[in-house]
Amino acid sequence: MARITEWCAVAALMWLLPFSAPAATPGNYVAAVTRARVERVEQLKQVDGYLALTASGWLQPGANSVGSAADNRFEVPGAPAHLGTLQLAADGQVSLHLAETRGITIDGQPAAAVDVLHTQGPDGKQQPTRVGFGSSYLYVIENGTQRGLRAKNNDAPLRTHFPGFDYFPIDPSWRIEADWVPFATPHMLKIAYVTGTVSDTPIAGKAVFRRDGRTWELLPIDEDGRLFFVFSDRTAGRLTYGGARFLYAAAPKGGKVLLDFNLAENPPCAITPHVVCPLAPPENRLKLPVTAGEKKFDEAGK
Repeated sequence: MARITEWCAVAALMWLLPFSAPAATPGNYVAAVTRARVERVEQLKQVDGYLALTASGWLQPGANSVGSAADNRFEVPGAPAHLGTLQLAADGQVSLHLAETRGITIDGQPAAAVDVLHTQGPDGKQQPTRVGFGSSYLYVIENGTQRGLRAKNNDAPLRTHFPGFDYFPIDPSWRIEADWVPFATPHMLKIAYVTGTVSDTPIAGKAVFRRDGRTWELLPIDEDGRLFFVFSDRTAGRLTYGGARFLYAAAPKGGKVLLDFNLAENPPCAITPHVVCPLAPPENRLKLPVTAGEKKFDEAGK
């Protein structure tokens, strides 16, 4: 699935605690959730994360001017007034044509007048070419057939003065042991993104659980052996981010999967406008309020 890999979701608690059933909630559960929340914020604030993003946008075919001046197609803080142009070819290749090479680097080396910029690749596992200028740098990402610009500065205020999150009170009842129902054959789940693109993603099964006297289902994406749920609920748009929240779970074991909604996270696009995120598919839009996990992000602080 072609998607942006800067979601940077952290679910440390899932991998640290051997939870088995709600009735077996350990006595240090509240402290463990609190610790996991602190660790998530600390990881978000690490260098080169998405909190360092300062500019973004999607390239149009042909020339796309880049620089700090307002007359550029992409206004990038910290760049020369007119850095140059990003040329998007019909085959998706992107090249940078610099107005001036002095002080500009390509992957740490002096830049040439024209440089081909590599993306992170369709699987998100490649290292994109980094164009450096001062304390900032830019790179090109791909999402399906689209190519986009991202710029970062590790001194960005969002990273250096990140206010943290507001949370629902920790409630052990939202630590739910669900039944894992595998599909006989993989089903395809349509995942839409805020950009309007849609991808078909194979899923192996569903998590089924009881809450408030009703049965609910969630369909996860497999992410390197763990389950990744993109969901929304009746708090969306009011108390939580409207597009979706993220929840990670360990792989099913013995026909069960642990869903700890106290670890539900804001997606990156709830925190910065410079990241592309998936929207909750219709199958994962719960018609009940999930009053657990992170609330809507407020950059001004809590």
